Amino acid sequence: MAGAIAYISRDTDGVAWKKVLEAGLGPLDFRTLKGGLGNIDEIEVALAWKPQPGLLATFKNLKMIVSLGMGVDHLLADDKLPAGVPITRIMDDGLVGQMSEYAIFWALRHHRDIDKYEASQRAKVWKPEDFIDTIHRRIGVMGLGTIGQDTARKFAMLGFPTAGWSRTAKSIDGIETFHGADGFRSFLGRTDILIDVLPLTRDTRNLLDAAAFAALPKGAYFINMARGGHVVDADLLAALESGHVSGAALDVFNTEPLPADHPYWTHSKVHVTPHIAGATNPRTASPGVIENIKRLHSGQPLINRVDPKTGY
Repeated sequence: MAGAIAYISRDTDGVAWKKVLEAGLGPLDFRTLKGGLGNIDEIEVALAWKPQPGLLATFKNLKMIVSLGMGVDHLLADDKLPAGVPITRIMDDGLVGQMSEYAIFWALRHHRDIDKYEASQRAKVWKPEDFIDTIHRRIGVMGLGTIGQDTARKFAMLGFPTAGWSRTAKSIDGIETFHGADGFRSFLGRTDILIDVLPLTRDTRNLLDAAAFAALPKGAYFINMARGGHVVDADLLAALESGHVSGAALDVFNTEPLPADHPYWTHSKVHVTPHIAGATNPRTASPGVIENIKRLHSGQPLINRVDPKTGY
């Protein structure tokens, strides 16, 4: 008999995941934090989101860890993560679509000067604004994984000159690509709307600092739907105050929930959302998880496996 599946999340109860997994695999020994994990030596698979550090290391017979998000930094932050246990991540087409929608919404809101028109409405002023043609508004996407490529392609289809930056070289039809430290400043220098979808790793933490924001053209706009750890908050706030960065839409933060006294909440140039750019949907995320559980039981190589050294 297959071992137990543990659902490790304090945010949701796991009921939806149990339903979709049993539909694909049959009856399961499915355990949750709320319902009790029982004999943890029986746990074979952990579906995890921000588990308590050290918890997964107590599962002596754990054979696979599944990140309940497409990012895995919340797992790799655990210095007691059991060595040798494969880590996989979900690949959720529904989540990918949500993320690109978020980026497109805020980019178009900025591009079409909606903040200015909202101010005019409040002042009861009829004032058409000068506008920038789409072909002259350059989009830059940081991170060219599944989400980044989908986002970049959709902006290119809308007629925006679109570029992407990644750690290693990528080639994408219709997208100008940059890579590595040597290409980073050039990428920023041609980007009017910067969209962050990078994974959070040792190399990307604090990547967006004063020097990075200064490398953007004056008046650039920033959309972060990746991880707050990429941003040096004081440097972004300074760039906003100076006017070099004209505004920001932020969905992720160094500390979540965002503390009530944080300047972002009340900043006139910042839009805050509570980490909702993309939410995992068990219906669309479960096929890959089901496939991996089947592969685990049959001894086949796992899909969507993460390299702990690179973080993706």
